Amino acid sequence: MQDAFVAAVEAIYDAAPEPSRWPIALQAIADVTGDVGTVLSYQRDDGGFGAIGSPSIDALMREYAETWGGRDLRALRGVERGVFIAKDAVTDRDVVSEHEMDTHPFYGMLARHGLRYFAGIPISPDPHIVASIAVQRAIDRPPFSDDEMVAVTRLGRHCEKALRLSLQLINLKIAEQGLGEALGRVGIGVFVLDSLARVLFVNPAGAALKEYGLSVSNDRLKIWACPERGDIEAAIEQAVSSQGAARAIAARSMVVSRADGQRSLALHILPVASGDRPEERILTHARAIVLAIQPDIGGPPDPAQVRDVLGLTLGEARVAALVGSGLAPREAAVRLGIGEETARTALKRVFSKVGVSRQSELTALLTRLVLR
Repeated sequence: MQDAFVAAVEAIYDAAPEPSRWPIALQAIADVTGDVGTVLSYQRDDGGFGAIGSPSIDALMREYAETWGGRDLRALRGVERGVFIAKDAVTDRDVVSEHEMDTHPFYGMLARHGLRYFAGIPISPDPHIVASIAVQRAIDRPPFSDDEMVAVTRLGRHCEKALRLSLQLINLKIAEQGLGEALGRVGIGVFVLDSLARVLFVNPAGAALKEYGLSVSNDRLKIWACPERGDIEAAIEQAVSSQGAARAIAARSMVVSRADGQRSLALHILPVASGDRPEERILTHARAIVLAIQPDIGGPPDPAQVRDVLGLTLGEARVAALVGSGLAPREAAVRLGIGEETARTALKRVFSKVGVSRQSELTALLTRLVLR
């Protein structure tokens, strides 16, 4: 599985600057567990949505879009029971019974396509986007094991990081522009590094981040002496490594604390796969892309950053981000499309995990660790 896992990570980051390669990356994810295919779906808070799938499940995706989008038993049950809030990895046993799998029309539809079980992982490529990947398993195979769920969860985190860049480039219609020009127009800091961690390219948004503790000096990305600097430099070293296993680093948000006590800068470090296609030669020497994202002043913190800093599930982090930024649990529930009781239950788990007992204490904690 290790070789397939490394290949999948490379394929995921290969797709970041070229969204048309996402179907290949999704198939590589399914190959890690020997499964049929993978679906990447997302919905923006403005109502827009989309889905990308492995070529092997095109027929399933067409029928799903035409007939089953609002009748997906797994999705409906997951929302009803708050499973997607409580867990970061969900499979059939978490949301339905064996009897329902044997008798419900939705599973009959899956059976017609030779499928049965799924492994679903929620991801947060952007604070305004709800997304997930779902690996689809052949009908003659057993349920996903705990080890397989862990592997898929790790791959989901890599997808989350790669999509932070990929979705920006989709919005800019990268296919009609040069990559360098498009990166120059992205409203987040972008630093492209070579195998020696030298800066090959920095866009205007990145060059303007000196006050946040990031600058380029002697072709190197310099990070001011914050507590996180050692971890960030180690992650960059892994990302530019020539060793595939080293480049398949754990996906997590990182922060650069500011000396003036203002809000931290979020960093996302993406390995870049090398190749021979014309599109790849634009980044011939590139080994990693560092994304530096300024916080949305006045808005809730990035759920992915809250998840990684506080050790929560993504669903819990979404609730914590909204409640910690001042919304009542009822308002947070409406914003997330879940029941108020589900939100309050998630909030109790958050309080227990992070060691606070009141909303004001949660706000203070987020301000100190994430919003500062």
